[in-house]
Amino acid sequence: MKCRLLICGAALAACIAAPLAAQTSTRAQTSQSKTSAIPRTPSGHPDLQGVWTNATVTPMERPAKFANKPTLTDAEAREYEKEAAKELADVDGKSESPLLAAAGSNGTGGYNVLFIDRGSELARVDGVKRTSLIVDPPDGKVPPRTKDSQKRMASIIRSYMVYDSVKDRPASERCLVGFGSTSGPPMMPVLYNNNYQIVQTEDAVMILVEMVHDVRVVRMNGTHPPASVREWLGDSIGHWEGDTLVVDTTNFNEKTLFEGASPDLHVVERFQRVNANTILYKVTIDDPSTFTRPWTMEYPFVAAPGPVYEYACHEGNYAMTDILGGARKTEADKKK
Repeated sequence: MKCRLLICGAALAACIAAPLAAQTSTRAQTSQSKTSAIPRTPSGHPDLQGVWTNATVTPMERPAKFANKPTLTDAEAREYEKEAAKELADVDGKSESPLLAAAGSNGTGGYNVLFIDRGSELARVDGVKRTSLIVDPPDGKVPPRTKDSQKRMASIIRSYMVYDSVKDRPASERCLVGFGSTSGPPMMPVLYNNNYQIVQTEDAVMILVEMVHDVRVVRMNGTHPPASVREWLGDSIGHWEGDTLVVDTTNFNEKTLFEGASPDLHVVERFQRVNANTILYKVTIDDPSTFTRPWTMEYPFVAAPGPVYEYACHEGNYAMTDILGGARKTEADKKK
């Protein structure tokens, strides 16, 4: 509905509705009592269906000021959340800020507060606010990368500086897949469009992602295809372990590499509906050629009123033409 770096003319009413929905859903977070009654399907499995949001101001990695402090009291959390709100207000109407740089929009003025909808609270799990999405390693940091991974990341960064063709630009910039691994796996919270709709049957679970209307289909009790078969979002198969849906994903291609991972990335997600308003999402990332050890994140998906609005990214958008044209102008200037 809202768009990636190439800003499009989306419906204003929908743009305004999404932040309000996220704020409402964030306030609905409650202590996640595992004894709460949860809705179930006719077969007895937990019913995961509905519209959910994972919007949160909790960062993936723990900030230095919270070293050795994985959780905060509610009073401490309110102070952090106030700082986050002020940070957002301070960038409104400006073209330079660390927040916009993280979105790839620094220097362009491509975003303002209307477009940013990352939630207003830290993620609450087991009744307390978390300071990082990463829970293992205990320091809340991504494990050290291998040397091969460092070379791969450098190559990826260099590829971002190629402006010879539309096909040279990043897939998320072309609106082919959501940026920041919003579609996953892992399904990460980003600056906006953090809504998901789940439809569940005995044979499959479908996850519709608001960003770039990506769709994930989890085949229940299946097997992965041969390693020669590679997919943008990987191949996902699921099974139930008690009341937890476990989703195993492999067979990624080279176009959607989370945190610079290799196509051999292996992701295991766990969806546990802990109460009527919350799914606890726990995900483990394993790629020995990229990270020196597996690592795990955990955060809630909170019930949202919905619906998930249509996503539009390039309609009436001339930014790609301007990007490539600007590169040609720079080249011509260098020849003078």
